[in-house]
Amino acid sequence: MSDGGTFADFVGRIRAGDEQAASDLVGRYEPAIRLAVRARLGDRRLRRVLDSMDLCQSVLASFFAGAAAGRYDLERPDQLVRLLVAIAHNKVAFQARRQRAGNRDLRRDAPLDAGDWDVAGAGPSPSRVASGRELLAEFRSRLSAEERRLADLRAEGRGWAELAGELGGTAQARRMQLARAVGRVARELGLEGPADD
Repeated sequence: MSDGGTFADFVGRIRAGDEQAASDLVGRYEPAIRLAVRARLGDRRLRRVLDSMDLCQSVLASFFAGAAAGRYDLERPDQLVRLLVAIAHNKVAFQARRQRAGNRDLRRDAPLDAGDWDVAGAGPSPSRVASGRELLAEFRSRLSAEERRLADLRAEGRGWAELAGELGGTAQARRMQLARAVGRVARELGLEGPADD
């Protein structure tokens, strides 16, 4: 991924559901996501109720869902990092608001002893990588054939106007069709929370 063409190929493979590209992305970018999540979990009471690895997985799930739908136009690795960090910040902020709302008063929770802390390893576990692959496959399976074709063509880097010319309708209508499909499947899978981008 040293030049723009190679990165574009990498993003295209991710959009197309390539398992090796997804695994490479998790291995390469999960540390940045974990760092962003942990930096936002500054309150120790919040750290006790929110697991940074669960939040990382949620960020990756949202990214893979959006990437499969062609939501992101990424040209450079730094754009990908910024996007993943922004999604992480949104997820943490949403969960923090959720934990502080209603009857979930963090101040009532008792702290754990230092020996009871469950510290995550440095890299993604094989189960997390497999879970991400399974989630992407499940996400794609819930799209209709037309929606999947639209997502695949978009993943190839085709523009909305070009897709509308080939499939019919307007560019705006095709974009909205895919956005609604992504939203529907995200709700079905329980991935929808705050705005992810």
